[in-house]
Amino acid sequence: MNRIIRATALSALVSAAFILPAQAQVTVKDPWVRATVPQQKATGAFMQITSGQDARLLEAKSPVAGVVEVHEMTMEKDVMKMRALPNGLELPAGKPVELKPGGYHVMLMDLKQQMKEGDTVPVTLVVEGKDKKRTTIEVKAPVKALATAGKVEAEHKH
Repeated sequence: MNRIIRATALSALVSAAFILPAQAQVTVKDPWVRATVPQQKATGAFMQITSGQDARLLEAKSPVAGVVEVHEMTMEKDVMKMRALPNGLELPAGKPVELKPGGYHVMLMDLKQQMKEGDTVPVTLVVEGKDKKRTTIEVKAPVKALATAGKVEAEHKH
């Protein structure tokens, strides 16, 4: 009897070990950074983020920029307004969140170099779950020229 209880408990623990990481998992698809011209000091990083549980993208970091912020772009009347999200970006469980031009994005400012097509930009995302545990996700985002970036955006609208 004791052996059956232990086997059942062990089975439950093994099942939990496989279930819990999937729920907490955050995936990033199709990351990219918009290319810049010489002397340009800011650009955006874009991607699709999906979290297995309710979470929040708190911050982002990159060695190519002096300042990195999670931003929102909105249109108010005919004026484009961009602002940092001081409390981060909500990631509802199981729902992909698009970071794209004209909406949510990661803003890379005070660039240390030109972002050239074909380069790869390391970006670290910091995500906080409802349990307040923070996870870092390392992303390698290819730099794409404006024309290529537009093609990527069109492909995401399907």
